[in-house]
Formats: sequence, structure tokens, C-alpha cells
Amino acid sequence: MLAGLFLAGLAAAASAQPGPRAAPVRVAVASMQTMAPVLVVPATVVSRADARIAAEVSGMLIWVADVGQRFAAGEMVAEVENTALKLRRPELEAEIAQQEARVEFLRSEEARLNRLATQNNAARNSLEQTRADRLVAENEALAAQARLAQLDFQLDRTRIKAPFDGAVVARLSQAGELVGPGTLVVRLLNPNRLELIARAPLDYLPYLAVGDEVEFSVAARSYRGPVRTLVAVGDENTHQFEVRIDVADTSLPVGQTARLSVPAANAREVLAVPRDALVLRPEGISVFVIDDQMTAAQVGVTTGLASGELIEVVGGVEPGDKVVVRGNERLRTGQTVTIQEPPRAAPQTATAGG
Repeated sequence: MLAGLFLAGLAAAASAQPGPRAAPVRVAVASMQTMAPVLVVPATVVSRADARIAAEVSGMLIWVADVGQRFAAGEMVAEVENTALKLRRPELEAEIAQQEARVEFLRSEEARLNRLATQNNAARNSLEQTRADRLVAENEALAAQARLAQLDFQLDRTRIKAPFDGAVVARLSQAGELVGPGTLVVRLLNPNRLELIARAPLDYLPYLAVGDEVEFSVAARSYRGPVRTLVAVGDENTHQFEVRIDVADTSLPVGQTARLSVPAANAREVLAVPRDALVLRPEGISVFVIDDQMTAAQVGVTTGLASGELIEVVGGVEPGDKVVVRGNERLRTGQTVTIQEPPRAAPQTATAGG
């Protein structure tokens, strides 16, 4: 009798214990997306303003900016010694003053002889000579002024200036060196005007157009940017075209390698889920779908196109289904779940994948 009561008590206690706790998960909503197959090609981040600045006059460099210094357009990045040019300026100024004084004298003489020319032939002959001398003196004065302007131009060019906002990334000549017109002095680039350059086979040119948003990756990070220009000219060796992409993230270093996803066919509508929804196991790929009773069901899928964090799935998933993206590692079919946050919709702007 006592044994029977004891067993009955154990059964009652067991039936009173709560069932397994619902598994906490995070979910996303499967949605239709526009995607296209892609070809991934190597690319490089470059600056749209990158120049090697040269000297324009001969002389000795007396100062060159340090590497890393930043300058606004028009600021000096190097300077050439200009003492000899400065010493020529007073000489040209004196020559101009002399020519202008001679012109003034000849104008006065011309006016005097013009009054006398009505009275005698001698004055008329002198008038013609004076007029010719005055014209010569005026031209010589203009020539002297032109030489002074050229000298001022050369003096200004002894101050080597930045043609655009940028930073000095290399000193190609050092202070104390003799330079001449065309001697490279510094390399200047603007790290805030970036673009991506890549080359792809000409076969894929029809699937790109200026303004298209394309995806590229640097290390493990994905970016998107518009196609700025297409250079649709290949050669007999490479049969490739060049594509340039605007880069908004100015933290990327110039020279950084990247991978660009070039569309390889026309885009099409596909059912997509976040990559985190995929459960990869030896028996295949699957996702967990949550029904209205908050119960998980594991369904097998096959994958296709991809874009960023989204990937195409074909199988037991329908548009609008809630799929588990966090907590699916130990989840089992038939297990109840609690959603930790509202379902997040998949992005609606995927246009190309890789």
C-alpha cells in the first residue's frame, strides 16, 4: 500500500514539472529580391586627384614640404631659390622708366614740330622722324614691360603650389638639389576623392551602365557605389574594359585592393534570406521556418545568387516566412521558440550579387 502511494506521488510530481523552455531566437522575413549572377574581379582604390608636381624654373630647392603635410589648392609645397630673379627686377623697372621718359619727350617734341610744320618744310621732315622715333620708343617700352611680366611670372613659379587640395605622399626631390623645368619635386594626392578601378572581360559590358549601383568588398567588409564611368575599349591582348566606381568611404587607403562584383547576366527576381539563416550540416543546407504557433520546422533548401548579406534559396520557404537567423545552431524541428525582437525585413535594394 505504501509503495503504491509513493509511486503515485512520484508520477504526480513528474507531471507537475514544466516542459522544455522555448528557445530564444531572432528571425528575418524571406522576401523577393532583384539579383543577378556576378563575376568577381580584382580592383584597386585610387585617388581621382593624384599628381607628381614638377618645378617650372631652374634653381636650387630651398624648401620641400614633409610627407604627410596637407595643403589647400594654391598653397606652397616647395620653393626654389630666387635671388638672381629678384635682382633683375630693379634693372627692368629702370629700363621701363627710361623708355617711358623717352616716349614722353618724343610726344612733346612731336607736338611742337606739328605746330611748326605748317610754316616750313624742315619742321615737316623733323616731324616725320620724331613720330617714327616715338613709335619705336613706345614699342621698346612695351617690350620692357613684357620682360618684367615674364620675370614676375618666373618669380611666382619659384613657389611651387598645390594645384588641388591634398597631402604630400612622397618627396621626389630634396632641399639643396638643383632643379629645372620638369624636375619632379613632390607627389600630391587628395585622399578625400576616391574611386575604384577594375577591369573586366568585354563580354560583361552590356550588363553595366553609368549610374548602376554595384557591390565591392575590401577585406571582409562590403560596400556599394555607383558606376562613374565605363571605358569600353579593349585591346587584342586583354579584351577587357575599364570600370570606375565612386567610393564614399574616405577612410579607405589609396592603393587598397578590393574585389568588385560585375553583373554577368540580366537581373531577375528571386526569393532571398539572410546568409545567417542557413544551417550547414553534412546532410545538406537547411533553414528553420517559424509558424504562427511559434514552432520551428527545419526545411531543406538549395542556394543560388547572393548579394551582400542576402542569398537566394529554393525549397520549402515562401515569401513572408519568418526564418531563424540567430539561435538556429541547436534548434530542432517541432521545438517552440520565443522571438527576441520583431522580425526584420530583408533589404529591398539588392541589385547584384557575388
